[in-house]
Amino acid sequence: MKRLAHFLRNMDNDTATYKEMYEGGLTVYDPDMPDAPPYGDYEPIYYNNEIGYEITHTHKLAQDKPTITIRIPLSKLPLKDFGWTPAAFCYNRFRSYIDRLNEELYNRSRPDNENGKYILSEHTSVVIPNNYSFFSQCLHKWYENTSGKNVWLLKAPNAPGMELMLHFRIQVQLPRRKLRKTIQMLCRDLPDAVDRFIEEFDYIRLNRALELAEKQAAIRTWLKDSDYCAFVANGSILPRAKGTDLPMLDAIPFRSTPDDEIEVFGVKGMGIKKGVTVITGGGYSGKSTLLDAISAGIYDHVLGDGRELCLTDESAVTISAEDGRSVKHVNISPFIKWLPGGDARDFSTDHASGSTSQAANIMETVDCGAKLLLIDEDRSATNFMIRDKMMKELIEKEPITPFTDRVNELYKREGVSTILVIGGSGEYLSVADKIYMMEDYIIHDVTEKSKGICTSHGVMSEIPTEADWTQNRILYSDNFSSYPEGSGSERLEVSDMGFIRIGDEWIDARGMHDIVSKRQLDALGFMLRLLMVSNKDHYIDLTQRIDELYEKITAEGVDILYSSFFTTTERFLNLPRKQELLALVSRMRKINMAKGGDVI
Repeated sequence: MKRLAHFLRNMDNDTATYKEMYEGGLTVYDPDMPDAPPYGDYEPIYYNNEIGYEITHTHKLAQDKPTITIRIPLSKLPLKDFGWTPAAFCYNRFRSYIDRLNEELYNRSRPDNENGKYILSEHTSVVIPNNYSFFSQCLHKWYENTSGKNVWLLKAPNAPGMELMLHFRIQVQLPRRKLRKTIQMLCRDLPDAVDRFIEEFDYIRLNRALELAEKQAAIRTWLKDSDYCAFVANGSILPRAKGTDLPMLDAIPFRSTPDDEIEVFGVKGMGIKKGVTVITGGGYSGKSTLLDAISAGIYDHVLGDGRELCLTDESAVTISAEDGRSVKHVNISPFIKWLPGGDARDFSTDHASGSTSQAANIMETVDCGAKLLLIDEDRSATNFMIRDKMMKELIEKEPITPFTDRVNELYKREGVSTILVIGGSGEYLSVADKIYMMEDYIIHDVTEKSKGICTSHGVMSEIPTEADWTQNRILYSDNFSSYPEGSGSERLEVSDMGFIRIGDEWIDARGMHDIVSKRQLDALGFMLRLLMVSNKDHYIDLTQRIDELYEKITAEGVDILYSSFFTTTERFLNLPRKQELLALVSRMRKINMAKGGDVI
């Protein structure tokens, strides 16, 4: 860090650019050629005991808030697993050391740009690919410092090699007009915190996290080849503390019903079978909490979350009504028999109703390969979900085929299971394979009792004509652009409220319920932008292009998505699933889509 301190000490105290720090200039001397003049080079990576600190611009409007990528060689921190679980564990442990530094800096009477602040990605309880905590091969320090920015080039046998390193990415808000404090923050306090993190590393707790990850992976592998679509371990804490994602204190641990209890790799819990499952119960009984835990199970959770062993088919999608969403050329005929002046097999609108939006959400989800739908009655369109016998008798000319009449066909023909939370309608009792009732957060199997009630009341669902579940849509490249019309500059903005503005589009992503962090929304914006700027075809095979993008991310890392050109997006990114990226494109209003047979 001597070179960094040298640059900072020689800056003007009023600097707003920190130019020399970002450039990382070097004057390199070759020991094999002592009489040759030195040559200049640039490398904004500064070292403290072989640990590298790479300093880069966050974006052009944040010169005083650099991004720092800390590179810790595994010779300093000997780990044996290099997946996302140990990376997430290390980042969360490192967080406590940064919190202590921020406590010392904090002064509530002054803003952060006067106090200084270290910034990490927001805490998340899920283990998810990201660009702020990961393992990657890097070159060791290739020079030896002398004085100032002068360095000696290292030669064999001391020449550097490649080594796998743990990377932490953080940001630092530098204190304005306080270079001495900046030097302390960057050159002393931050390296000291990293050293303490390494010295005090908790290998015992890491092993527990790795053991958990091994169980999670084993259960997920089993789940793919089993007759089950979800598993909830006994003892799981499902309720969340108010206003947080932390487990609720004194919550009642989950316990399987006796007949549904199974043991998977030494873990006992409730297996939810494929097919149609209804979860019912009175108000505040825990039914939506259980569905939320099942939904959260598409991702692995960290030790201490309470839902660590709540695991769900990774393709599962949460479905709701979404009034006002854009729909482009979607076949919704399984649920809508006819439309005034339109074709339900090729439905488009800029402002879908509750029923047509929910129909489109289901059809798009099935088309993208999801094998499990998660539906809460409270977030659904009533006329889409049910139509009882009396209403069917009264209203003969009804275009909507309710979901009750299709839910079994969806499983039997398409292999798509459904888990529903129902509190106000008995219509689904007659079509469900399994019915559970939550009462004071305790689950009961009431399938036989429910079927008996249906028989006594003569409740039977209708079986309509078999539906066509296929989609055949083509996306054209015109209007699929990150450049506003008539502009030579790209636009990408991501709002905390759940909107993405790109090019001339303003996309509402609030109905995409399986986005678990704002950082995923930022990543979606960048992914959509890459799909746009890299396209050169007249029309786009969207599924193929998305597959190729994910392959590139797997090979090169999540950070390939980020561009410092955009000033309203965050630096930290969590990778979303393909389902969310496809759903985002489907909500665009200005794109040009057509049925596959209409390609020109």
